[in-house]
Amino acid sequence: MDIHKFVVNGEYILLDVNSGSVHVLDPVAYRILDVFNGANDVAVIAEYAAEFGETAVCETLEELHELMAVGQLFSPDAEIPPVFAAKPIVKSLCLHIAHDCNLRCGYCFASTGSFGHDRGLMSPEVACRAVDFLLEHGGSRKHAEIDFFGGEPLLNMATVRAAVEHIRRREAETGKIFNLTLTTNAVLLNQEILDFLNQENIQLILSIDGRREVHDRMRPFAGGAGSYDVVIANMHKAVDSRQGANYYARGTYTAYNLDFAADVLALADEGFGRLSVEPVVAKDAPYGLCEDQLPDMFAQYDLLAAEYLRRHRDGNGFDFFHFNVDLENGPCLTKRLSGCGAGHEYYAVTPEGDLYPCHQFVGRDDFKVGTVFAGIDKPDLCDEFRQAHVLTKPECRRCWARFYCSGGCHANAEAFHGSIHQPYELGCELQKKRLECAIAVQIGLKRIAADKN
Repeated sequence: MDIHKFVVNGEYILLDVNSGSVHVLDPVAYRILDVFNGANDVAVIAEYAAEFGETAVCETLEELHELMAVGQLFSPDAEIPPVFAAKPIVKSLCLHIAHDCNLRCGYCFASTGSFGHDRGLMSPEVACRAVDFLLEHGGSRKHAEIDFFGGEPLLNMATVRAAVEHIRRREAETGKIFNLTLTTNAVLLNQEILDFLNQENIQLILSIDGRREVHDRMRPFAGGAGSYDVVIANMHKAVDSRQGANYYARGTYTAYNLDFAADVLALADEGFGRLSVEPVVAKDAPYGLCEDQLPDMFAQYDLLAAEYLRRHRDGNGFDFFHFNVDLENGPCLTKRLSGCGAGHEYYAVTPEGDLYPCHQFVGRDDFKVGTVFAGIDKPDLCDEFRQAHVLTKPECRRCWARFYCSGGCHANAEAFHGSIHQPYELGCELQKKRLECAIAVQIGLKRIAADKN
């Protein structure tokens, strides 16, 4: 009986958790599912016949039984796939090209670039060795992913260029295809750098928090001046140079801008059509989010979902990352269970070549699992990450959203609870709300498409 039903902006929706089937309900079916368990028709009729009429209740029950017969209602639990017992292959690396930054963002988990240690830059030798490590541990998989990260990676373009040159050479030698991403605050984006990034088809993740006052409050230069004007100008230049494709504008919202839907829409109004805005994760900080603020944040997602659909209906829509959920041909079960693959399929590489389960674990010294030179020296820790998926975490196994969120962020769980096995609760609540809105949005987009046809 693993189902989840919810209402978003007046839409009654049912998710059959294990099959992934989504159904739009009328109010009668929505209410009946408070009681119906697949085998208690008599009790349901007794409960609702007076309110809805026996004929309507019986017709609804017939429809629900039809869904059960085709496996789209009360479908059975999933079992752990045998792939989790096999040796993992490395699919992706996050190269910390620079442990330094030219901004001093107030919420930076990386301690403004240093990750709690000395500031420094990755050498070309370490970057090229990281590429080879990925190839050596990538098995027969055709594709590999690398994100150039920091700090601010544009502070070390020499190493970015050397790494890309090495990647192209190894692609020719091995037949592998590398998908490359670079995450930047956009301050140093000039024409020469843009020409290189565009030529090499490197996706850009451009950091901006929305409205000027919101952005400048949390993302100033080292001297304290706001960075918005420089960032917005360079973002326009970058996005225009690639015809509005192959990028995301990515922001962070905090307790200082709980009206964050306005920031998303402000960026859309600036002409940026590919957007993502994430909640800040912070402990004991004035800008941190708390449980009491959840109703405000939920209302913002509802507002954003409604406006998102309105703009798509009017022909000026945009792409919001968290509303992208495939209701028909989503990821395989293994991917749904393991998520990002941190600690077994995905690693972060420091400027010195040290390996960590992901970029957010860098600086937490107990989680160093090896180096790109000597390989993994903590296989037991990596296996712990591999086995920490939604079917092994008690809270996740009971959660309706488990096949969409993949158990949440290990780094956040460890930061708040000292364990990767106990999810960060506030993040869970926000994730579930985003998923409800995303499902409602996908239903709305299908209706818009049907109306246009």
